[in-house]
Amino acid sequence: MSELERITARRSELDALAEELGKRLQEVEAERGELVIAERVLLRLAEQDQAEAEAAARVAPAKVQVAGRAVLLIPHRGEVPDETALPDDYRRILQIVRVADGPVPVRAVGEELGLEVAVRGKLEPLRAKLTKLADRGWLHKRPDGRFTARR
Repeated sequence: MSELERITARRSELDALAEELGKRLQEVEAERGELVIAERVLLRLAEQDQAEAEAAARVAPAKVQVAGRAVLLIPHRGEVPDETALPDDYRRILQIVRVADGPVPVRAVGEELGLEVAVRGKLEPLRAKLTKLADRGWLHKRPDGRFTARR
């Protein structure tokens, strides 16, 4: 094989490699463009989520639809200065727990509210409200299932 043939063969190999690399470069640039767009969308969504969260923190408890029925949102204790942001029934529960001498079981709160405490199904919605108040920092739930007021 002569030098000229080797040079021609090598140039042919390099041309094929350049073509392959050109195609890969186009694919990479296309994917980079898609990632830029995706990044913009995610940043906008994050900004919207943050704005909605800030707006929700400034607003009193709102009703939302859950399984087709209206449910009140209970704010976290640190988000509002006092319990006036809570619905009336939740404020009444807080008052009962605060007046108690010590940890209060759900049954005692139910008795104070005039619920049929002998029927377990009547206490479960109350237990859920007490737990929600504890989760939001208004009450403290003890390991034994009783509740105390936060100071």
